[in-house]
Amino acid sequence: MNADAHPFLLTLQQATNAHDLDALVACFSPAYRNQTPAHPNRDFQGEQQVRANWQQIFAFVPDVHSRVLHWVANGPDVWSEWEMSGTRRDGTRHLMRGVIIFTLQHGQAMSARFYLEPVDENNGANADAAVRQQVHAATSS
Repeated sequence: MNADAHPFLLTLQQATNAHDLDALVACFSPAYRNQTPAHPNRDFQGEQQVRANWQQIFAFVPDVHSRVLHWVANGPDVWSEWEMSGTRRDGTRHLMRGVIIFTLQHGQAMSARFYLEPVDENNGANADAAVRQQVHAATSS
């Protein structure tokens, strides 16, 4: 655990690692708004969806563990880099990394811009191949 992390991030990380759903949901305002810019159809509002999401994560990745890798605060905005790992019920590895930008009010998240993504460990594509694949995919329609 990153003991020098922002108090909100520590609370969220501790709740996640303890698999304490109520403590985790308490980190979010009832009016919480989650934006996922890379996947806009995944945007949602409300702590009920936070609860539903984490119920699924705890059920399907029973040993999920989170780490705050880096963070910086600017007023109510807290930029944070996370790693979440564990083993899924089917025995496959669960590994996600990325950035979450929280906007806080009264110690709770009012909103977040969510950039956490599954780590692509087995693709084998180097930087050139990945760029070529993205450009080709974008222009092949």
